[in-house]
Amino acid sequence: MTQSASASPGPADHGPWFGVRHSIVLLCFVAVVVGYTDRVNISVASVAMRDALGWSQTTKGIVLSAFFFGYMLFLPVAGWLATRIGGRRLLGASILAWSVFTLLTPLAAETSLTLLIAARVAMGMAEASMFPAAFQLCSHWIPLHERTSAVVRILSGVAIGTVIGLVGSGWLVSHFDWPSAFYFFGLVGIVLTAGWFAWVRDTPAESRQVGEAERRVIASGQPAAAEDPGPVPWRLLLSKPAMWALLITHFAANWVLYFALAWLPSYFRDAQGLSITNAGLFSAAPWVAAAIVTNLAGVVSDHFIRRGVAVVTMRKVMQSIGLLGPAVFLLLARDASSPDMALVLLCCAVGTLGCTWAGYAPNIIDVAPRHTAAVAGVSNSLGTLPGVVGVALMGWLVDVTGTYAAGFLLTASVAIVGAVVFIIFGRSDPIAR
Repeated sequence: MTQSASASPGPADHGPWFGVRHSIVLLCFVAVVVGYTDRVNISVASVAMRDALGWSQTTKGIVLSAFFFGYMLFLPVAGWLATRIGGRRLLGASILAWSVFTLLTPLAAETSLTLLIAARVAMGMAEASMFPAAFQLCSHWIPLHERTSAVVRILSGVAIGTVIGLVGSGWLVSHFDWPSAFYFFGLVGIVLTAGWFAWVRDTPAESRQVGEAERRVIASGQPAAAEDPGPVPWRLLLSKPAMWALLITHFAANWVLYFALAWLPSYFRDAQGLSITNAGLFSAAPWVAAAIVTNLAGVVSDHFIRRGVAVVTMRKVMQSIGLLGPAVFLLLARDASSPDMALVLLCCAVGTLGCTWAGYAPNIIDVAPRHTAAVAGVSNSLGTLPGVVGVALMGWLVDVTGTYAAGFLLTASVAIVGAVVFIIFGRSDPIAR
């Protein structure tokens, strides 16, 4: 990289106020929104599916975790593919594929549990390319001084997509039965695919819409994106504590994330006694908080980095807030005596989690700027284990204990460990250029 990783002031000429690079970030954000509506609609629909199909909590946990098994399985391949064929083609094909599997979910569920699990695994494989491809596009389009804001704007699609998916699915299930949640959101993804391929290009050099002023901004602080990055130096990367700190903290952040994504609707329905519609609304509110905090965290991080604060300092501050905050509020939420109290505490827990996306997420680009997609794929693979293990384990804990308290305690403990590891071992200067 051509600029210091510790302090990176932006160039005097920022180009157009909304340039092509901003539209790339916007479309990546929309892709994440659509991906998460398709991912979380089953969290609401499964409440009705459990009654209609006779599932236990353990069975529901297995169904919810099947997505993450496929997601984790394909992530290393997704990172490699993003590097080889580019983020545009990979993410566009992925949007189409996961939308098709979303549309097929009701048919699979009504046919057999095995077929439903297979469809969810296939959908997870399709969505695995989302972040490696988006990060690959960012590595070509976004200069260092805009990187945190761009990454968190894309990742805020997780919260926005979750809100839309939970609220929309709750309304659709209540008014049209549970299959409608899959049909509606699947069709939205099909429409997005056409717009994606029409506009997005892998690099500024391939886009006719980029002006000279914006090309200069994009080039500032960038590695030579057009050069072949060569093989990923895995031995070097995995020999460094900073790389393991990144992987562990990603795992911890995703444990909290997937716990909230999969189980908040059931928690509000079962533990707080709400209807399916209200459980969807209450489950969505924490993600509104997360969307706000995520974008504020990105703006604040880039502001202080431009003013000379070390990048590693901002990464650690954001990561600490993003993991220790949820730990505290989840521990308090175990004793929530009313839906309103639970809602406030969980809004604080999921809201503060949004700071992690200004921590570990841009750190993936920090440590390996020339191998971003590959590292993102591996990091997401480990980060998906909580979706496979944690989501299923939560269902078992609820069946065994009859409450959600043990799951809250376990999730808080994982978050604390992740924060401590990143505080001690995290760094932001490139391990492999």
